Parts: sequence; structure tokens; C-alpha cells
Amino acid sequence: MSKELIIITAIFIVLISFLFIPKKETIEVPVIYQINGPNIDNIIRNYKPKFLIIDYSKDGSDEKKFTHNEINKLKNLNIIPLAYLSIGEAEDYRFYWDENWYDNPPKWLDSENPRWPGNYKVKYWYDEWKNIIFDYLDKIIDQGFMGVYIDLVDSYKFWAENGYDIESTASEMIKFVIEIAEYARKKNPVFLIVPQNAEDILEYDYNDKYLNTISGLGVESLFYKKTNKRSEKYVNNRLKYILRVRNSGKFVLVTDYIYNQKNPNKDIIFDFINLCNKYGFYGYPANINRKLNDISGALKYYKINEVKK
Repeated sequence: MSKELIIITAIFIVLISFLFIPKKETIEVPVIYQINGPNIDNIIRNYKPKFLIIDYSKDGSDEKKFTHNEINKLKNLNIIPLAYLSIGEAEDYRFYWDENWYDNPPKWLDSENPRWPGNYKVKYWYDEWKNIIFDYLDKIIDQGFMGVYIDLVDSYKFWAENGYDIESTASEMIKFVIEIAEYARKKNPVFLIVPQNAEDILEYDYNDKYLNTISGLGVESLFYKKTNKRSEKYVNNRLKYILRVRNSGKFVLVTDYIYNQKNPNKDIIFDFINLCNKYGFYGYPANINRKLNDISGALKYYKINEVKK
């Protein structure tokens, strides 16, 4: 056999072997929430979430922001990509951060959050901050995201605990979220607005404008605080607002941080999945460390749960 024929035969064998390698099945899951270091190709290779919450950037920087084509990959698979957006704190690794702010902060920039270094409370009712967020929105919309997942809406409580009237802080936050929606929907009329937590701000939504503006709601640690099940009283106190959102035709995304990689408790995971199904919520059983820097290993239990049924 000639050398050329041997090479051709080897190539043919390799190609045939690829044809007979079974394609890895993706796991259909309700939602994935990963804001630190997301890899779109890795996600779609292994999972098919209905909703995907990611940062607008691979590492938070403007240099590593996702391209329009990368976001289109998700939409072409009928995955709804939502960009994480913090509106109650400024982050010192973002494109808008000015190094001079460390020593000479603007009047709307407050103290650093001791629990999350690099994050600084903002007086979100200032126009200077709002304009930064609108610039941020421009980037997100240009990338092709279908909506934003808005964090730190509950900052209205922080300011109410620090000398401001809660009626005023809640009103200003409601106003800001509505302004974000109006700004975005001038460019994309069906742009999704999904606040995280702060469901009790509905107490101050006297004309239902906030409720009618948002597209859905994200909540954290609803049924479990780590691996400890929440009390019935706690859950019901939150559900009275959350179900009001759901019953108005909006979707609800629930992230409970329950997956211990070293010692997973499948009973807790199945209970979380079943509770979300009971209420018609989209659930994500996240890693217990709350860092959201890798995809939870608990997602495999969605496939197992389908088999159990």
C-alpha cells in the first residue's frame, strides 16, 4: 500500500468514527444565571435554557464584551438572553468608572459595600448616574440582548435606613426603572425589563405603573437559605408580592443557592425544582457560594427529574 493511500485511509477512518460518535444531548433547563466568566459556546454545547442571565462581558470589561453574533447564537436557539445590570451600586471594574472617584467621588457616589468589594452605593435619583446607566443600556441593546436583569432595586431600603424617607426612595426607584424601560423600548419596543428581588416595592406602586412596566421578576433565596428551608411565614410574605407579578401575566425566575458541590443533597434540589413547578416559576438551583462564576452542577437533576416523572 502506498504512503498516500495509507494517509487517505487513515483520514477516512477518522471521519467515519466522527459520524458514529453519539452527539451529546443538551439538557433543557428553565434558566441559567452566570455573570462571572460565562462562555456562550460551552453553555449551548451542554444546555438549552429558556432564559440565560449573563454579564454583557466575558470578564466585566468593555474590551471583552460579547459580540452581536455571539448573542445571536443564543436567540437562534430560542434562548432568551438577559444582561445583568446593577443600578443601585457602581462597580469599579466597569467602563464608566473614573479612577479619580476613589479620592474625589461625585456627590451621588457613596461608600463601598463591605460585602462586595469594588461595589459602591449610589444615589440613583441623580441624573449623572442615570445617564451612565442609559449609556450602559445602549451597549446592551446594540449587542442584541433581549432584555436586562436589573440588580439592586432594593437599594431603596438602604437609603431609607440611612436618613431618607422610604416613600421617596421607593418612588425614585420605581421612576428610575420605568425610565430605563422607556429609554430601552424606544430602540426595541419588546425589550424585557426584569428587576431582581425588591418585590415588596409593589407596596409603593400606587398606580400599578411599575407592575405594568416590568416584564418579569427575578428573586433569590426564596425557598431555601443555602441548604436550610425557609419558614412558611417567610415564603408566604414574599409570595404575596411575587404571585401578584405572576398572576399579572409576567414570568418569575427563582435562584436559590442550594448546590453544595462537595456534598450535594438531591432531596433539596428535587424539592426546589418541584416547588418552582408548583408555582409556575423558572428555577435555577445555583452553587451555594453565590459567586455565580460557574454553572451549577445541579442542572443535571432536571434531566433526572424528568425521568422520575
